[in-house]
Amino acid sequence: MIVIADSGSTKTDWKLVQQDQVKSVTTVGFNPVYHSVTRISGELKKAFMDGLENDQVKAVYYYGSGCQETSRKQIVATALQEVFTQANIVIEHDLMAAARAACGQEAGIVCILGTGSNSCLYNGTEIADQVTNLGYMLGDEGSGIYLGRLLLSAYFYRELSDFLSEALTSWIPGGRAEVLDKVYNNEAPQAYIASFTKFLFEYKDHHHIQQILHKGLSDFIRRHIQKYEGHQTLPIHFIGSVAFHFSDLLTELLEKENMKAGHFLKHPIDHLVQFHLTTNKNLQINEQ
Repeated sequence: MIVIADSGSTKTDWKLVQQDQVKSVTTVGFNPVYHSVTRISGELKKAFMDGLENDQVKAVYYYGSGCQETSRKQIVATALQEVFTQANIVIEHDLMAAARAACGQEAGIVCILGTGSNSCLYNGTEIADQVTNLGYMLGDEGSGIYLGRLLLSAYFYRELSDFLSEALTSWIPGGRAEVLDKVYNNEAPQAYIASFTKFLFEYKDHHHIQQILHKGLSDFIRRHIQKYEGHQTLPIHFIGSVAFHFSDLLTELLEKENMKAGHFLKHPIDHLVQFHLTTNKNLQINEQ
């Protein structure tokens, strides 16, 4: 059996591949920037210790946010090894997951727009260039966090229409105190801030919301995509819920800059399964 995981800060998609079947599992998300070995292993044990013969897992291919530096990878590897005791553990950054899922063996620019954001230039084999990712405190342009922050700022600074302000008040009945508590007193406030993209999508046709979306996504294009060599000739692929739900606007913004949108994938996990099946050709499977 092999296990493939695609983990963001909000949730992790798992595929357990054995002989003629694939089993899907979903757990909370992990990010070694914020989460410890104990926290990660504890969640994994709850999800996998019952109903799975862990010693039959021979390899785990884990792609995760926050897994770029060796020290961060080791946090996740240690936690995984506590659960999958006989497995060879391979940790890759979530950008590699996005690149392999979207590009296969072709070159392209790959962008992640979910709770957070990231991007890279992929040459068909490896990541050839990457604009620095500064995280949700300093960067994450175009992400759910970035867009949610723009919305909340506009709301509290009285920049929204009365209609939108009234609608958003029903989402946060506790007002400023509720928001500040969830942002500053929680271990990882990113998911809470990013949750407001649901509001943005619900009212995406309102001109104030369009302004917020246009700014947030344009900032990502300007600060990330346009920094890569070949950005006007290579396909630009997107992974993540924000990109998926606002694909029309992203395509429009790219076309205005003479750039070409490629694939929009909400979840890369199924494409990662196919990628690893090509390197484990003896596994012929059916999805369950």
